[in-house]
Amino acid sequence: MNYLLIIIGAVLVLWGADRLTDGATSLAHRMNIPQIVIGLTVVAMGTSMPEFFVSLMSAVKGTSDMAVGNIIGSNLFNTLMIVGISALVAPMIISRSTVRKDIPFALVASIALLAFCLDGEVSRFDAFLLFVGFLIFIAYTVRMGIKGETTLADDVKIENMNPWKAAGLIILGLLCLVGGSHIFVEGSTAVARSWGVSDAVIGLTIVALGTSLPELATSVVAARKGRSAIAIGNVIGSNVFNILMIIGITGIVLPMDIHSITTVDLIALLGSMLLLWMFSYTKFKVERWEGALLTTLYVGYIGWLVYNVL
Repeated sequence: MNYLLIIIGAVLVLWGADRLTDGATSLAHRMNIPQIVIGLTVVAMGTSMPEFFVSLMSAVKGTSDMAVGNIIGSNLFNTLMIVGISALVAPMIISRSTVRKDIPFALVASIALLAFCLDGEVSRFDAFLLFVGFLIFIAYTVRMGIKGETTLADDVKIENMNPWKAAGLIILGLLCLVGGSHIFVEGSTAVARSWGVSDAVIGLTIVALGTSLPELATSVVAARKGRSAIAIGNVIGSNVFNILMIIGITGIVLPMDIHSITTVDLIALLGSMLLLWMFSYTKFKVERWEGALLTTLYVGYIGWLVYNVL
């Protein structure tokens, strides 16, 4: 039953995020907000909604390790697995904007999270600083987008719909996100405890994989169309959103005590970003062998988690 709850919760969260994004995008378009701004804000944040609601519900239910583990695990999956597999299929071209802005932002965000977690908690002040960083990132990204210096919003498709329908989709999406994340966290927590696994490990693995599905789907579709710059831009942008927005807002609402997130997990997060930046900076490309290395490192990290559990 708990495994079924995890599946039902994940489906509701992913479907709800899609409906919320559709409704919000349509309303923003009707308010004459430029398409580039919609793509860089509403759509980008839409793919991070599953992580946000699952982490928020986890913190509210007293499983802060799962909340933070979800973000660290999602970012590791994004950086190592999604980019790695995509590069194995075809070498990924990296835009200069991603190399010079998005990846450094993700690096700084990862360093900040590591520093804040070393004392065993993310306080409201820590979370506030992260959220300020998120606002700076959004302002800078929108400014660069308006100047045409980013590719993140090139594939935004906006459906013209009745305002009431758009509002209804937003409400429906929010209800599914709240309800689905509640069910997902309940099921994941029960499974973790039945297997004697910590909340942190379940957050780093099952929960992280479940909430990263939108990024995986978006990146695979973009890569298949030969638009790898958008694929990797969405992944890195999501990493920044996950740390600065999700941990920021969640920590402001409820300070989080961290017990089972290890230094190895935090160093793996920072190391994955450094490695991707190094690969991207050389030729603005991630080659197949580099993708194979990224994928192997993720498999090795998961193996290390399983070994420590057993």
